[in-house]
Formats: sequence, C-alpha cells, structure tokens
Amino acid sequence: MTFSHKTVLLEETAEFLRLAGKKGLWVDATLGFGGHSERILKDMSPEAFLIGIDQDDRALAYATDRLKGYSNFKAIKGNFKDLEKIVSEQGSQSISGIVYDLGVSSMQLDDGTRGFSFMKDAPLDMRMDETSPLSADDVVNRYNRADLERVIKDYGEEGYYAKIADFIMKSRPVKGTLELAEIIKKAKFGKEKIHPATKVFQAIRIEVNNELGALEKSIKSAAAILAPGGRMCVISFHSLEDRIVKNFIREKSRGCDCGYRPCICHKIKELEAVTKKPVTASFAEIKENPRARSAKLRCAEKL
Repeated sequence: MTFSHKTVLLEETAEFLRLAGKKGLWVDATLGFGGHSERILKDMSPEAFLIGIDQDDRALAYATDRLKGYSNFKAIKGNFKDLEKIVSEQGSQSISGIVYDLGVSSMQLDDGTRGFSFMKDAPLDMRMDETSPLSADDVVNRYNRADLERVIKDYGEEGYYAKIADFIMKSRPVKGTLELAEIIKKAKFGKEKIHPATKVFQAIRIEVNNELGALEKSIKSAAAILAPGGRMCVISFHSLEDRIVKNFIREKSRGCDCGYRPCICHKIKELEAVTKKPVTASFAEIKENPRARSAKLRCAEKL
C-alpha cells in the first residue's frame, strides 16, 4: 500500500529543538511516518540517541524501514502517556528534547480499513492501537445517550450534539463509516463550510484513543524529565489539544503567585515559553500540504 504524507512544520520544529552538537536521549513521541525523526537524526550528534514512540504497528513498520540506516535510533511500540516508563526502560532518567505531532496520520486516514475517514466505507474502528479493546463501534452502538452526547459535545465541540446523538440512537445498529456520516448529515440540515461529519468523527476518535487524557499525562511527564535547557515542541491540529498545551506551558512558566513575602506557595517556575504565540505554517506549506493549515506549534524550554 502506498501513502502520501508530508511532515508538518518540519524545519521550524528542528530549529526550535536546537539539535546541533547536543547529546543525551531525544524522543519523537509520535513517530508516525518518521518525518520528524529523520530530520532530528540529520542534525543530531552521533553520540546522542533518539527513540520514536508509536502505538500503531503499521506506522512502526514503515518508520523502522525508513530509518534503518541510523544506528542511534530505536522505534518503540507504546503510548506516549507512558513516557516516563518508556524512557526509564532505555536506561535514562532524563531527556534532552521531545517532539509531539498530534492527531490522526495520513496513513490512518488513507487506509480504507481503519474507519478514521468519513469519505470511505469501513468498519467503525478508529483504533490507533489495533489491539485496544475500545472501538468506534462501541461508542456509536453501545454508549448510552448521555455518554454519546458528552463525547460529541466535549470532544467535537458540536452544537448539534443532542440531535446527532438522537439520530444515532434511533439508527442503531450503525454498520459502517459511510452510514454514520449519512446519519450525521441528516441530523445537521443546511450548508456548512466543512463536511457535517467532521467534528463527530474527530470526537469519536478522541474518545476511542483517549487522546486528550494521554496528552495531559505525557506533557506533564515530559516537563518532569526534561534536562535543564531541554525543549518540548508540540504540534496540535485542533483547539482542544492546543488549549491543553497552551495552558500547561502557561502554568509551568509562572513562579510564585501567592502574593505573600516571604512566599508561602513555594511554586517554582519550571518552563520558559519559547513561542509566545503558536507558530503556524507558511502559505507555501499550506498550498503544498493542506493538512498544515490548522497546525499550531508551541515550544517550551526546561529551566
């Protein structure tokens, strides 16, 4: 199977990581096709080592083959929520830098069997780790009304969440992605700039893979184990992810805020925001790769 994929904000991320001459252990927390890993390895010192983490077996196989020429690289199957455990298993207690390229990959969208896309008929799956017990079929066909509404409202930020949930409940069992997309379309009458199923498919995917919970846990771990001067770069593609990253960096970039002298909160500033505002793709990159239009890159440095 052939896939087309371009890594978003590749050069900008490499520049922020300040790779040249740095040693230690580096992490690509979302290995995917290996685009960021390959760029990191090109600038990285031969004495440094990079691990790439992914929970998708197909992505791991692809990236492993792509990067087989680098002796200072290792692909690891896992979820980045377990970052500290994964790093510890490599015999290290700290990392020199880490990059996250969040969301669903082109490989997953393009594969007609995975159920990520509303443009192709497929089983309701959406699992990034195909061994995980929870699938989109469970969410669509077995969640109660309250939980189905919660997923669509909170993770899709969808205003028609109640009506869509009602249409899905009445249409059960829903057998595939195109049927689900058609149900959503009927529930959302009128013209929209984006496909009417976009937000709902995003919401279900986030629920199935616990994407936001994993992100919150992982960036906390990353901040804890980053070596002084180490940097964390996060590329997000929707507001929920970006909000988590923005608020986390803001919180960790503040020191004492109790207002007392001497301080009684004992809060220590841990990070410095390198990007005061998110970095976005250039017009040229968006023209070449439309996926880049919603990408936001934020970077922070460990103090």
